[in-house]
Amino acid sequence: MRRNTLLITILILAVSAAYAQQSESYDYAGSNRKMIQHGVQAVLCCNGLFTSHRTLEQVYDQELKYLKEPVGTATGGDYEIDWDRKTVTIGSEENGPIMRAAFRTGIGCVILAPDQTFDVIDDLPVQSLPPLSGDPTTIAWPEGDLVKKQTLPDYIDSGRLVEASNWSFQRDSQEQVTLSLLVVHKGQIILEKYAEGVDMYTKTRTWSTAKSVATTLIGMLVDQGKMSLDQPLGIEWLPEEHTSENDPRSAITLRHVLNMSSGLYTVDNRRMEYATGSGLSYWAGASSVNGARNRGLIRAPGSYWDYENYDTLLAVLAMKNALGDEQTYREFPRKALFDKIGMRNTFPSTDRFGDFIFSSQVYTNARDLARFGMLYQQNGIWNGERLISEEWIDFVRTPAPSTVERGNFYGGQWWLVPDDRTDVPKDAYSTAGNRGQYVIVVPSHDLVIVRRGLDYGRQGFDRWDVTREVLKAFPQDYQSKD
Repeated sequence: MRRNTLLITILILAVSAAYAQQSESYDYAGSNRKMIQHGVQAVLCCNGLFTSHRTLEQVYDQELKYLKEPVGTATGGDYEIDWDRKTVTIGSEENGPIMRAAFRTGIGCVILAPDQTFDVIDDLPVQSLPPLSGDPTTIAWPEGDLVKKQTLPDYIDSGRLVEASNWSFQRDSQEQVTLSLLVVHKGQIILEKYAEGVDMYTKTRTWSTAKSVATTLIGMLVDQGKMSLDQPLGIEWLPEEHTSENDPRSAITLRHVLNMSSGLYTVDNRRMEYATGSGLSYWAGASSVNGARNRGLIRAPGSYWDYENYDTLLAVLAMKNALGDEQTYREFPRKALFDKIGMRNTFPSTDRFGDFIFSSQVYTNARDLARFGMLYQQNGIWNGERLISEEWIDFVRTPAPSTVERGNFYGGQWWLVPDDRTDVPKDAYSTAGNRGQYVIVVPSHDLVIVRRGLDYGRQGFDRWDVTREVLKAFPQDYQSKD
């Protein structure tokens, strides 16, 4: 009996060993990961220096903090900064691949492909529109930055506002770094605070808060009848096939991609975000357009929610097609939105092909994001002009059908108060970007909250928690009178 047991044990161990020998444990994407790691550092360092105008010490201390192993230190390393040309090179022949990023007027830094040098810098896209006219320091808020001192409404507890500010900046987690907190009530700034080394002009990356900017621009075209929520995207899918008219992806609509429910194969939630997929366009010079449309359908469109940068980029491609030509497309964000509401400090970045990376790559400051939030708080109207329709605002605030069984937490590129949160008003909705970028709109309290951060590691700064803390300054029975 013992002998039989021993033989069985030996057999099990032998089979297990054989399977272990054949397991796929090698990281075949390792080279890509290193390329993208160098690209991340090139882009963040370039924008940190030349878009945000921060010091190299600040860039290493905060912009690059979430990288596990940044190349070099603020005192030197295997990188090169050309202060005159506004370029950053990460890596060398010995420590490759070499990744390069260059600042471009009006859009921030563009990442080059690994086989490109700065010989192509003059071919990279720029924003040719002149700056918005007028001196913002002499123009009253919100069109400008002139803010007159005002007393708080008597129903707001100023002490609780200070407590909310302290709660945001004095974090128990050292991985949560608040750069700015701005609160607007009935169009007036009632709280504005910045971390040391940051001010009202400091531009930082919005990360996925850019998605909410993208859906606003798209909504304008839907309002004009140039796009439709429930019509197929009408894009040319990759790979090109002779039977493209039978491609099941032709059933994917604008609503599907804005609801993060395209049904296409997803990359970002499969631990490949920094190895392939949208990461190649963010950090390695690949086309954001080609990557987005080169995915197969794995589910019925609209049936399953899965957060994916490429879904947003498909919607942006459809927007480009609707606008018709390159110049109109390049100028559209400025002319249709940013200049209309005084967002003078906002750079929508592109890939090297000139396509907007509106899934993540916008650089702006806290006040511009407050203006953006105010447009929604004011129900789409700015200075008496309707910029986005009530119907579009209803769409972005309506839970995606694919989230109904999962808590109703996501709408049309905006995040919603999930069903299990009962400590904040249900009408609140929010943008959300990596490292703690939030624009929170609370219609019932005439309120916009902007929190900018450079969180790293586990992160975890909660948008609804900061909403709760700010609302402690309001009476419990407060309701908008407008």
